[in-house]
Amino acid sequence: MRRAFLVLLVLVLLGAAGFWALTSPGTYDLVRGQNLALTANRAPDLANGRELFYAGGCTSCHAVPGQDDKTRLGGGYALKSPFGTFHVPNISPNKSDGIGAWTPAQFVRAMREGVTPDGQHLYPAFPYTSYQRMKPDDVADMFAFIMTLPAVEGRAKPHELPFPYNIRRGVGLWKLAFLNGKVFESDPAKSASLNRGDYLTNGPGHCAECHSPRNLAGAIVADRRFSGGPDPEGRGTVPNITPDASGIGGWTVDDLTNLLKTGETPNYDTVGGPMGDVVRNTAQLTDEDRAAMAEYLLSLPKRPAYKAP
Repeated sequence: MRRAFLVLLVLVLLGAAGFWALTSPGTYDLVRGQNLALTANRAPDLANGRELFYAGGCTSCHAVPGQDDKTRLGGGYALKSPFGTFHVPNISPNKSDGIGAWTPAQFVRAMREGVTPDGQHLYPAFPYTSYQRMKPDDVADMFAFIMTLPAVEGRAKPHELPFPYNIRRGVGLWKLAFLNGKVFESDPAKSASLNRGDYLTNGPGHCAECHSPRNLAGAIVADRRFSGGPDPEGRGTVPNITPDASGIGGWTVDDLTNLLKTGETPNYDTVGGPMGDVVRNTAQLTDEDRAAMAEYLLSLPKRPAYKAP
């Protein structure tokens, strides 16, 4: 009995050590071979940062609820999900409550790897699975733009997650399975506008994060990407945005570009709910970037719409 207990104890300790090692943010760096280097002595491009900030829809989640000024990024929004309720953090330039004390490199790591400056995993409710496609210099430009916005006091409440999702360290295993760290690369066979639309849609725009079904682990089902899915907050379903007849089939680039600017559909309807918040952000983009996103979405393979079980 004594020997059996010692063997069991050793196995438990080895298992705990293995879990601790595999879930370390440093382990993810080693396995994926990340290159987050910023261009040395490069001045931030605030215009580019502003464009990517609105392409990313940062105000939709991080603006203080109930405020008319959507640039007050004090957080506090309660994002409900099948895994529990996430309380969106303050990302304003406030140095104690927000990210004002962060460096550009720390912001890049949070955006692309989901790791805080103090070495904690961020939950993938923050869509770094899409932001990982962004170029580090672009992320640094976004950070520089955020630093021009109002500093807001106050911190969000802690997340309300049941076991085992409240074990933040376990996110490290999820990342090893579903976060590959690949930065977007242009396809020379495609036009500049189509590549730009691909980058904006799959990177900062993170459109697939809502418009796709997910597996039991909460990761996007790759071969159903953009075909719609259950609303993350349990409010019905999110529509198909592939050019299938069940999605945006029959739409033109102008139709979709107009929707991203005004919220109006080709059949004279108007989007609402979370998509209304998205449009308030995409309306801030240049006409060229809206058209590029529309062109890319209409180039996707046709996929039938998600149907709720």
